[in-house]
This record gives sequence, structure tokens and C-alpha cells, in this order.
Amino acid sequence: MLNSLNALSEDNSLIKMPPWRNPWLLVSMSASFGLHSLILYVSSLADIFGIVPLSLNEWLLVILLSAPVILIDEVLKFVGRRRRRTKLKAV
Repeated sequence: MLNSLNALSEDNSLIKMPPWRNPWLLVSMSASFGLHSLILYVSSLADIFGIVPLSLNEWLLVILLSAPVILIDEVLKFVGRRRRRTKLKAV
């Protein structure tokens, strides 16, 4: 879900193009998170999907491992913008 924030713009940073510029993305992320939570914490659904609820430590680990995707993509966008500017100046 965090990676979808990077898809707001191919070149622009999240600072220049904040997530609330696309409210449908925020609605879909909220719906997705809600459905995930529903499946995790409603025991009959958890049984159907064969999963167990996550503890607080497990949620923190999920966030810790998934959050860097935003930073990595921001760095890649920055490098791409720099390269494009360098090529334009050279031409």
C-alpha cells in the first residue's frame, strides 16, 4: 500500500505532490487496510484464509520493512531528475 504513494507521480517527489492530491488513492488505501484488518481480526475470516492475527511487534516489523520503499523511490526520482537536467544542459 505504501508503494502506491510513489505512483502519484513518476518524477515528482511526495513533498511536491502530496497524497491528498488524489483522494481516491487515499480512499482505496483505507479500504484495503480495512479489509486486511477485517480478515486478520475476524476469526471466521481468518480461519477461511488460514491466517492468524498480528501482534503489535509484528505490525511494527511490517512497517519497518515496508516503509523504506518510499525512501528508495524518492531517491530514485531525485537521481532521475538530476540526470534529466544534466542531459538537457548538455544538449
